[in-house]
Amino acid sequence: MATFTFTMPDIGEGIAEAEIVAWHKAVGDRVEEDEEFVDMMTDKATVPLESPVTGKIIEIAGEEGEMVSIGAMLVVIEVEGEIPDDVAAESEAADPAPVEASSDAPGPKDEAVEERIETENPDASDADDAHAADPKSADLPAPTPAPAAAPTPTAGAKVLASPAVRKRARELGVDLGDVKPAEDGRVRHGDLDSFLSYSGGYSPAGRVREDEQRKVIGMRRRIAENMAASKRNIPHFSYVEEVDVTDLEILRAQLNSNRGDRPKLTMLPLLIAAICKTVPDFPMINARYDDEGGVVTRHGAVHLGMAAQTDAGLMVPVIRDAQSRNLWQLAKEIVRLAEAARDGKATSEELQGGTLTVTSLGPLGGVATTPVINRPEVAIIGPNRIIERPMYVSDGQGGERIEKRKLMNISISCDHRVVDGYDAASFVQALKRLLEAPALLLVD
Repeated sequence: MATFTFTMPDIGEGIAEAEIVAWHKAVGDRVEEDEEFVDMMTDKATVPLESPVTGKIIEIAGEEGEMVSIGAMLVVIEVEGEIPDDVAAESEAADPAPVEASSDAPGPKDEAVEERIETENPDASDADDAHAADPKSADLPAPTPAPAAAPTPTAGAKVLASPAVRKRARELGVDLGDVKPAEDGRVRHGDLDSFLSYSGGYSPAGRVREDEQRKVIGMRRRIAENMAASKRNIPHFSYVEEVDVTDLEILRAQLNSNRGDRPKLTMLPLLIAAICKTVPDFPMINARYDDEGGVVTRHGAVHLGMAAQTDAGLMVPVIRDAQSRNLWQLAKEIVRLAEAARDGKATSEELQGGTLTVTSLGPLGGVATTPVINRPEVAIIGPNRIIERPMYVSDGQGGERIEKRKLMNISISCDHRVVDGYDAASFVQALKRLLEAPALLLVD
């Protein structure tokens, strides 16, 4: 039989190498023509690759987490029948070394395809749309399963969870029906971690939770590298202010009641609109800093990144020219980018070039946050959880009365090399005034 060497294609302009993040086939497995057999990561985009031929895999380039240069051998396939001329030309151009098939050749485990990246539903809450990263379980030696089968979920209960989460729960002996998801009804790896932590490390079956090792690869490794570089190079400072969003929530409800077939407005489009109206008076906020060149570029357009949590880690798709979009257009673009990230289809262009980022923990937002700047940007804004509490408000006659109001803290982290504390505080105060008088958002 003939052999075909599949070389690493150029899947991104200017990319010299890509990382193996998930093998869907192992040495000895049969692969069909046009069947996906590996996921490769370049920049921040994960790209599935398909086989151009049908046959048996007899050699692979390396384990998950290893880098493969563009043009280097990725996989060798023992082809059934004749190799098509166009495919053969590609194989000859690679000039591979002879390969002998071996049924004992080592390769990665034949695991099920990992679940696709999922972003949080941008319509799930008042201040969702963007979240901090939640680690995804990588393909590592799995913990030894318990002798007994995992408990059966509560009868009639439908538990939403990805295949990888279900697999991990079975291995840990955890009944997913006992795990309370943080939001939107879907159980994630972080929910399992929290459940095991609060249950003292024991599963309902009484088995001690086993130690786990997770290899830091793919998106998780990129996040680790980027966050470390940001904290190492940028002198961060944070500022927090409380905002009364009672009237903003009333406006949002009114707009949603008449939205027709347009996407539901969450807090994020309103916040972005307010940011875009405030930024022109504070150009130092909407900027990028070139460390090596010592140059700050103050951008006229607002290319706003929305930090989104996925099972693989943090992704920051960018809303281009946010200042030119109305509320409904912003909502539509948020949904589109969220779906692209969830399906693993966000392009490298959609994941870079931001000038300012918004990040939120949604209903888990807490009182205040100190977000890490998305380098080379110089600022990142973090809305926190909306809470209700009594406040003194003017009665319009020189006195005060107590009312129940909706309040939300807004946090901002800035690069102190570029943004002074006075600038950051002034920007947030201007943003606060606009959010507390939301009718101004609808005025050109």
